[in-house]
Amino acid sequence: MFYLAEIEDYVRVEPKLFGLRTLDAVKQQLKETYSDYVSKELGAVISVVDVLEVGDGIVIPGDGAAYYKSTFKLLVWKPELQEITYAIVDEITNFGAFMDMGVMNGMIHISQTMEDYVSFSKSNTLVGKASKKTIKKGDSCLARIVAISFKSGDPKIGLTMRQPGLGKMEWVKDDKRRAIAAAKKAERLEKQEKKKK
Repeated sequence: MFYLAEIEDYVRVEPKLFGLRTLDAVKQQLKETYSDYVSKELGAVISVVDVLEVGDGIVIPGDGAAYYKSTFKLLVWKPELQEITYAIVDEITNFGAFMDMGVMNGMIHISQTMEDYVSFSKSNTLVGKASKKTIKKGDSCLARIVAISFKSGDPKIGLTMRQPGLGKMEWVKDDKRRAIAAAKKAERLEKQEKKKK
C-alpha cells in the first residue's frame, strides 16, 4: 500500500553539500539517504516528496557534518497482508515464479498459481494439467500478499493467485465476461418465468 509518511528527524548533511542553500542541501542529503531504503517500519521509500521545515544546524565536535532538525514527507510502499497487488512475472522456476510488483519483488509457489495441478514445462512456463492455462515470463497478473518477512534485509513476500478474481489478467477478464454473461442469462430466464405466471 502506498503512503505519504511525514517524518521529523535530524538530517546529517555531509560537508560536500555545504556550498548549497541549506534547504537544497537537506533535500539532496535526504534523496541520497533514502535511495533504495527499505525498513520494516516504513516499507520501501520511493521518493522524497517535500521538505516542510528545516531548523537551525548543529555541529558535533569530531564530525565534519552539520545536523538539521527537519520535517519532511516520503512516498513509501509498505506491503500489507491480504493486499491485492498488480505484478508482472519476472522469472519462472520449477518451484514457482518471481513476480515484479514495481517497488519490490515477490514469490509465488507453483501450488499457488492456479486451481489446478501445475507443472513446469521445458518452454519455461507453468502449465495447468486440466485447464491448460499457462504462465510465462512477462505475464501481467493480480495476486494477493499472503506472507511478509523482514528477517534478512530485503523483505520476502509470498503471493497467491488461487482465489476468485486473481490470476493472469486474461483469466481475470475471461472470468468477468463469463460472470456477466451468466448474470444476463439468469435475468432473461427470470423474466421468462415471470411472463409464464
